[in-house]
Amino acid sequence: MPKKTTNSRALDAGLLTLRVAVGATLFAHGAQKLLGWFGGPGIDGTTAGMQHMGFEPAKTSAVAAGVSEAAGGLVALGVGTRVAAAAGAAAMIAAADVHRPSGFFAQEGGFEYPAVLGLASAALALTGPGRYSVDAVVKHPLSREGAGIAALVASAAGAAGVLTRRKKALALKVG
Repeated sequence: MPKKTTNSRALDAGLLTLRVAVGATLFAHGAQKLLGWFGGPGIDGTTAGMQHMGFEPAKTSAVAAGVSEAAGGLVALGVGTRVAAAAGAAAMIAAADVHRPSGFFAQEGGFEYPAVLGLASAALALTGPGRYSVDAVVKHPLSREGAGIAALVASAAGAAGVLTRRKKALALKVG
């Protein structure tokens, strides 16, 4: 049997670092959308942006995106990590799709940034928060591995539905 080389404390510290970085970034973006914090547009500006991008109903889409991203604050704290991270991943799937026509790199308006945030969020939904988290202390049933997988599947299905509806709305505008 191979010798275990992963230091559990280092792994937990790495998960804490990832959670705080991804969670704080998602929270800030959600707060921009919902509340206008950090120079953001607030819910009215976000609604207008969603309508321009073809998301219908625009206000519902704006609120859903803002709440999904603001849940990143929970990820940073390690509270409801698996479910909150799955919600962030779904929001980033939609954001990456919007940026996809511009290619990969962010400096060209591409999907690089939302893809990395989304994949990091998905990784946290799968791994969980590690021992340095509220989830580890309270051991809530939603902290279990199966909850993260189920939340990711549900979030991906929801994002697919939203993007399908967006593509239909954009086709009607062109047609």
